[in-house]
Amino acid sequence: MRLLSTILSLLLLVAGIGAVAAIEIYDHYSQNLPDYAYLKTYQPPTLSRIYADDGRMMAVVAEQQRLFVPIAAIPTLVKGAFLSAEDADFYHHGGVDPSGIIRAAFIDFINLGRGRHPMGASTITQQVAKNMLLTNEVSIARKIREAILATRLEKILSKDRILEIYLNEIFLGDHSYGVAAAALNYFGKSLDELTVAQAAYLAALPKAPNNYNPVRDHAAAVARRNWVIQRMADNGYITQEQAVEAQADPLVAQTPQDDDSVSADYFSEEVRRELIAKFGEDEVMGGGLAVKTSLNPYLQAAATKALRDGLIAYDRREQGWRGPVAHLDGFADWQNKLKHIVAPPGGEAWKLALVTDLKRDKADIAFADGTRGFMPWSELSWARRQTGDDTFGPPVHSPADVLQKGDVVMVEAVKTDAKGKAYPADAYTLRQVPVVEGAIVALDPHTGRVFALSGGFSDKISQFDRATQALRQPGSSFKPFVYMDALDHGFTPASLVMDAPFSLPQGPGLPLWHPENYDDEDFGPTPLRVGLEKSQNVMTVRIANAIGMDSVIAYAKKFGIVDDMPPYLSFALGAKETTPLRLVTAYGMIVNGGKKITPTLIDRVQDRDGKTIWRADNRDCTGCQSAGWTPQLLPPDIPDTREQIEDPRTAYQMVHILEGVVQRGTGRSLRDIDFPLAGKTGTTNDSKDAWFIGFTPDLVCGVYVGFDNPRTLGKHETGASVAIPIFRAFITQAIKGKAPIPFREPPGLRMVRVDPETENLAPPSDKNAIWEAFIPGTEPKPGEVRPVLDGSVTDANATIPSGMPAVATPVAGMTAGSGGGSGENTAPPDAMTPATAPAMPPPATAPQPSITGTGGLY
Repeated sequence: MRLLSTILSLLLLVAGIGAVAAIEIYDHYSQNLPDYAYLKTYQPPTLSRIYADDGRMMAVVAEQQRLFVPIAAIPTLVKGAFLSAEDADFYHHGGVDPSGIIRAAFIDFINLGRGRHPMGASTITQQVAKNMLLTNEVSIARKIREAILATRLEKILSKDRILEIYLNEIFLGDHSYGVAAAALNYFGKSLDELTVAQAAYLAALPKAPNNYNPVRDHAAAVARRNWVIQRMADNGYITQEQAVEAQADPLVAQTPQDDDSVSADYFSEEVRRELIAKFGEDEVMGGGLAVKTSLNPYLQAAATKALRDGLIAYDRREQGWRGPVAHLDGFADWQNKLKHIVAPPGGEAWKLALVTDLKRDKADIAFADGTRGFMPWSELSWARRQTGDDTFGPPVHSPADVLQKGDVVMVEAVKTDAKGKAYPADAYTLRQVPVVEGAIVALDPHTGRVFALSGGFSDKISQFDRATQALRQPGSSFKPFVYMDALDHGFTPASLVMDAPFSLPQGPGLPLWHPENYDDEDFGPTPLRVGLEKSQNVMTVRIANAIGMDSVIAYAKKFGIVDDMPPYLSFALGAKETTPLRLVTAYGMIVNGGKKITPTLIDRVQDRDGKTIWRADNRDCTGCQSAGWTPQLLPPDIPDTREQIEDPRTAYQMVHILEGVVQRGTGRSLRDIDFPLAGKTGTTNDSKDAWFIGFTPDLVCGVYVGFDNPRTLGKHETGASVAIPIFRAFITQAIKGKAPIPFREPPGLRMVRVDPETENLAPPSDKNAIWEAFIPGTEPKPGEVRPVLDGSVTDANATIPSGMPAVATPVAGMTAGSGGGSGENTAPPDAMTPATAPAMPPPATAPQPSITGTGGLY
């Protein structure tokens, strides 16, 4: 009894000392604990989502890819998977699980010396405390603080709230934070679409997501997933039969090709920049914004393909073959070596292939997966070796002149040759990343909504957006605004301007400036229409000199092309830099009848709760929110708030002239397209920049091509040869299935049949006559003598009296002349003869579109 009493006393003493020590430890580690009360209302940073016009995802913007899902919306299956894997007694303990600690300690004791990692015993509450309030420091002190915080969290937060924070915060690999983001990234599904096996796989990840990659660590991932599935059955979340079935399911993760999202990298990046400018980086990166854009996926895909194909075609034609990606000396272990070769930036969409044999008419190739193919000679014949800038090696006559055995090259599957003849299924074409760059923009001329935008060949090469950031000289594509200014100053499409050499002073001590046409050919007295159709430089300078550069500058600023411009006549030829987006928008204001528009990529922005916090269209719309429609309910009357910046009659006259550019001028390679089209080419000095801005009644598209470090595209390259093929490829897809409608004619014009080459009245028998638009009273009269603007006397501040500019020579029935002079590389006009005829009624025109949409076409 004395011994028993002694032992009991010692135990009580030890217990007392332990209790005192525990209290001291608790008091010590309870000091300076982080504030946890904010977790009551905590909202985790969530990704912002960018959507296309059809609702499909385009991109996410976030530091951490997370989608917040309330606990009530998380399926029981998903919650059960995580509870089974991480904390089966979650709803029964007070933040710390003593039985779990004892169990973990026992297992760790058994595994002592076996080299295994210690078994954790942290509850979900402890993990929340660590992830939200502490660091990842591995120490006893941190574990004690974690346990103290866990018990306190349980007192102020409900179990569901703790689990909600945990499931939305936890990192699950593949850039995924939270279960919702992981479900999308791994399987392309929402939480309620997950199978048992998929939910179990996600629950297998928290311990070590990098160790259970479904592709790289497939066997380990399946084993861990199946363990979770069995735990779910043991805990009653699924039956044993469901567990057996789920364990037999293959683990297949979503690949990028399976993703239904829209690819528009340059568009998305421009949206991201605009969002940060409007809302700040913190709100954009973590505010959970939902952003609806104006992007049309079909048009975007067509624009991207057209631009890439056009740059590749130019690169083949003018830049030649720059050699293979790599070369293997011998074929030993070639598959493994090929797997580790990385395609250059911009070549990600193509396959890397090894040249295994060279024959007279083809090159045999092999891929890292063991499959084989070939490149026919017709897909190699372009590949003349580049030896320097604009210099090439000898002509190539066989595959051996282009490639060597062991070359690693980029290839793309090809179905037909240039003539449309079908290739065998294993045929490929040789690819290389172009060195030339470009941009394409397409927008709605009535609203300014941007449907498609691509700022380069690939954003993997450079995220510099040539559609919105590149300032380049527009060249002749600026001329329509000079001519439109002239129309507002009393000129008409039939006004004659002398197209002949002349000189202009540049200032004290400077030589005279002699503006020249593209091919040094001059037409003599030429109608205004023909001057723009043929892009005559000399005529443009005469006109700008007559109306004054101050007026031209005002026009350029009014249409948003530039913010300012020096008052030099050379700038009338497009010497002032602008961006493709600004120029395309300016053309939109021509086709829409002179209404001011602002290009927009974003339609609407909503916060994480679905409240609209910004929209591009802020017009009042009484009745737009009606719950339903009845036959008696009239459509809402939405006001047109666009500013009228140009006389709609003048704008239509310019549209009509630009139709002539496509029918008879520098854009006539498009005239076979059976759809109303208009536009203007542009080429700068030494062919450093090539442009085409074209439009239908409801769509404007602009194409720019040039080098980032400006240099010539080639001696004979122009907007017609480089930019128009890209525009053609895009517009033929854009109008597919659309009903053609004519350009919309405003009231207040008189349509008169004229000879398009002389602007003289045309007789009924003239099959080539066109309907020309005139302000009533300015149309040609039978037998009239039309003056000619003659630039032999120059005055930058000249005024223009009523009827015609000063310094004019009367000419009766003057033809536009003959010859090939042009501001672009074009053929000479057909023979022209003067004629007279009475005016005739104009053709029918289409109604003006409602600006609530896009004119019904797109």
